[in-house]
Amino acid sequence: MKIRLVLCASVTALSVGAGTVAAAPASDGTRDSTSTSTGLDPSRLKSALDGLHRAGMPGVFAEVRDTGRTWRGASGVADVSTGRPVRPDMRQRVGSITKTFTAAAILQQVERGRVRLDAPIGDHLPHLVPGERGRKITVRMLLDHTSGIPDYLPYAFPSLQGLPAGPGVSAKSIDDNRFRQFRPAELIEMGLAATPAGEPGATPGVYSNTNYLLLGQLLERVTGTTAEEYITRNVIERAGLRHTGFPDGARIEGPHSRMYEALYGLIDPPRDYSVYNMSWVMTGAGLVSTMEDLNRFYAKLLDGGIVDRSSLAQMQRTGPVVALDGTTIDYGLGLHRLDIPGCGTFWGHDGTVWGAGTTSFTRADGKRQMSVAINLMRWNKPDSSGQPQPHPIDAALSTLSRRAMCGDGTY
Repeated sequence: MKIRLVLCASVTALSVGAGTVAAAPASDGTRDSTSTSTGLDPSRLKSALDGLHRAGMPGVFAEVRDTGRTWRGASGVADVSTGRPVRPDMRQRVGSITKTFTAAAILQQVERGRVRLDAPIGDHLPHLVPGERGRKITVRMLLDHTSGIPDYLPYAFPSLQGLPAGPGVSAKSIDDNRFRQFRPAELIEMGLAATPAGEPGATPGVYSNTNYLLLGQLLERVTGTTAEEYITRNVIERAGLRHTGFPDGARIEGPHSRMYEALYGLIDPPRDYSVYNMSWVMTGAGLVSTMEDLNRFYAKLLDGGIVDRSSLAQMQRTGPVVALDGTTIDYGLGLHRLDIPGCGTFWGHDGTVWGAGTTSFTRADGKRQMSVAINLMRWNKPDSSGQPQPHPIDAALSTLSRRAMCGDGTY
């Protein structure tokens, strides 16, 4: 079964998308709070945002930090019908970036002695992962995607099986589930009922949202409160985030963009999914945040302000994991490692939901940060063999990522 629901990837795989969108007039939206710096060039960063918009991205907004200096910018529109411009401070559904928050919450429970990383998940959740599987799969395996439990997404969204160009593929499941209230247990059961993706502990791991729904249930079991409430109080508030939270209902509160899904050309013109019940992926990819908050969060996490240094070291123990788009990423416990020649090692995460893509990476020394949001996903139309084809958005997104993370490449 082939499915390309990219709710996790690498920084370059934000370009794994679909369908083109006609470019709308660019809006500046830029606030420069920096002094001139060789590492943070506002004009080049703004040019890269504009280039991505001209390539077909309706709207893009970002925050880049370098050694205490901050640049925020935006280009394009939040609504293709009205021309309403995107702004740098807009809220965004950030997809699998949520996994870092969930992983940090689990590590806090490890520090308190309530959870052991190498304990079988069956010790805590025997009703969800019973028998031999529950004895073999550990908490660590859920965090680093080596559990072998497959993703539930192909079963929660059955019309998407065979993406991007399989027979009978359509957006019907996305539309059918817009207001559906899923229970975590039913989604977990879908994943556990499917053919295993591998043996527990085997590498490379296979990325699975089922793992992080199980971790949400583990948090509830050991804390006595909902996972969302625990993460809010002990991760989001500890990091001092003011615009981050799990949505209550299908709508995003506060200023935000519409979210356009093209689904590899199957939805033409791309459809807005900014109103959507996120119960299908809450502790895996349900958070709403801003680019400022994401940079603040990763800075705090990597500086030891969310979990202690020993826990952070565990999060940064990485191995190969096959992402949902088929690429292999270097993954720890809720963290990606990204090594860029001439730039350094970066830590963070990225993710997408229907119509929205976000990426946030921080250099290991904490001095350089990038958070970028886009409002169109799966724009690459497939060829006759079903392979998504290159699009100008891909190259423009790569240029933006490089300039945002590396500046002039001299450090």
